[in-house]
Amino acid sequence: MTGNDGENSDDAATGQSASYDAWLDAVAADQGFYLEGPDGTGSLPPRRCCPETGSDDLTREPLPDTGTIDTATVVHVAAPGFADDTPYISAIASFGPVRLTGVVVGVDPDAVGDGSLIGETVTVDIETRETTADRLVVFRRQP
Repeated sequence: MTGNDGENSDDAATGQSASYDAWLDAVAADQGFYLEGPDGTGSLPPRRCCPETGSDDLTREPLPDTGTIDTATVVHVAAPGFADDTPYISAIASFGPVRLTGVVVGVDPDAVGDGSLIGETVTVDIETRETTADRLVVFRRQP
């Protein structure tokens, strides 16, 4: 991996470029990034090669400060590991060439209609789930 590697560019346990945990740490520190292949394809770690070209020439590029919600849904009935968190809003948002999946926070799930969040500008952050203490990707709407 080349480019803006910075610290924590390799995961010591797996030898892969930037582990998912390292990516979560970077987002939490306002230093989010994605991996870019030689053709401009963006992807998230861990990744050893570009999903489009197969090239191992990946560069670390800064994640845009804001993204746009592409789709969102209010989850009322969740898988067992998330049942205590319902209702919540699950969303996919585009941040430049990458799409992230996360939970929209700061919005009442019961006040959201179908499609009402699509096109909204959001920022990304990392929070800890109260029910499990796992880290979670979250989106916050921006004015």
